Amino acid sequence: MQRNKGNGLAIALIVIGAVMLLGILPHLISGIFGILFPAVLVALGYYGIKSGRKIIGWVVLFIGVMSLISKLSWIIGPLLGIALVVWGISVLRGKQSRTY
Repeated sequence: MQRNKGNGLAIALIVIGAVMLLGILPHLISGIFGILFPAVLVALGYYGIKSGRKIIGWVVLFIGVMSLISKLSWIIGPLLGIALVVWGISVLRGKQSRTY
């Protein structure tokens, strides 16, 4: 079997074509851009605040943060639940160790 140095492009094209045929590519792209766009808004808002345009910077930063929270709510909710359980257990253990 003869190997050419240009096989990398052919393999990349095959992988991209297979992903497109499987229908994964639109979901993958929308997922990436769904998180990337709010992150860019947060960065632009921070840059606006630092460059002296405070009002527009805070508005863009707020929109970006709210968008990120909505996009990442699938992980924020369970993490908040775990944090509340751990906090509750630590409060219970703290009350048991006290003697009056």
